[in-house]
Amino acid sequence: MALSACGPQASGPVYAPQPQAVAPLAPPPPPRAKVALLLPLSGPNAGLGQSLMNAAQLALFEQGEPGFEFLPRDTGGTAAGAAAAAQRAIQDGARVLVGPLTAQETAAVSLPARAAGVPVLPFTNDANQAADRVWPLGITPQQQVRRIVAAGQAQGVQRFALAAPDGALGRQMAAALRGAASDLGLPQPLVEFYPAAAQPGLVARDVAQRLALLPDAPAEQRPGLLLLGESGARARDMAAGLAAAGVAMPPLRLAGHALWGMEDALQQQPALAGAWFPGPDPAARGAFESRYETAFGEKPQRVAGVAYDAAAIAARAMRGQGPGGVAQMPVGETIQGADGALRLNPGGQVQRGLAVYAISPGTPARVAAPAELPSGVGF
Repeated sequence: MALSACGPQASGPVYAPQPQAVAPLAPPPPPRAKVALLLPLSGPNAGLGQSLMNAAQLALFEQGEPGFEFLPRDTGGTAAGAAAAAQRAIQDGARVLVGPLTAQETAAVSLPARAAGVPVLPFTNDANQAADRVWPLGITPQQQVRRIVAAGQAQGVQRFALAAPDGALGRQMAAALRGAASDLGLPQPLVEFYPAAAQPGLVARDVAQRLALLPDAPAEQRPGLLLLGESGARARDMAAGLAAAGVAMPPLRLAGHALWGMEDALQQQPALAGAWFPGPDPAARGAFESRYETAFGEKPQRVAGVAYDAAAIAARAMRGQGPGGVAQMPVGETIQGADGALRLNPGGQVQRGLAVYAISPGTPARVAAPAELPSGVGF
């Protein structure tokens, strides 16, 4: 103590150390509303799955809002994988399921989704998958046939006919044609199926006779428009066979389905000059493809537009709902999608505003009738 007292003493004020300011912890982000994307991110369709993912992300960027997120889930491209992905997504809080891709996957997903009360927006064009709160968004044969019938009636056609291989597509087209004729008060159409393995060019004469297409048939029985349930080389062969059998085209108009829009080789068959097929609204599709290519540096695949539509509808359904909210599906409202206007109706029915195109030899198909969203429920 004595040594301490005799030692040198510090002079001047003494400063106590100041406590360092500690930044408050940031609050955790609020929970967000969730929508599942059921996509084939592995397996043989993985490349397509990425295109679908891109389209959904574009929809989220353009039409989403803060407090909303997508949950990508891999289906592996199988029904079992899709069902498992849907169950995981629902457990993780997804309130809407966007996808899956195929009819088989959709059937597997619908069961757990309905049990949980979660709506589904699959990409398939199989209208048989439509059910309460399950809306197949692919362009269905029914939508295509009904647009052709409406356009034909607008040009004075009263009697329609269908020639198709006996299979699922042909049966769906026949049902749609009969329903459209009935709804419009037109005579019941003539329908002719032939074996799926038959060569169209070889059965064309028999088809022409049975459908009253030849000049010796009574004028009042002859159809004004014939739908063909064929595509590619088979569609070209059928048209050529009908011409060789003596069918006059015109006045008979041929028509096909939406796949014709991706088959430039149809222009090479003279008998198909002026033939109709349904397709997306050209202005809407062109704008979507431009935005997609700007964002991702490549042209989107055809079904990517359906993925965009599904994601945009899901974002709209969850707007302002929060993580525990119930999806408010825009049933009955007109929605502007990647391929044009569309409308969800009760029971899983979907209407689309399709255009009608005419084949022009040597040039791109021209629009014969503009895109038009049906006004009646049946259309």
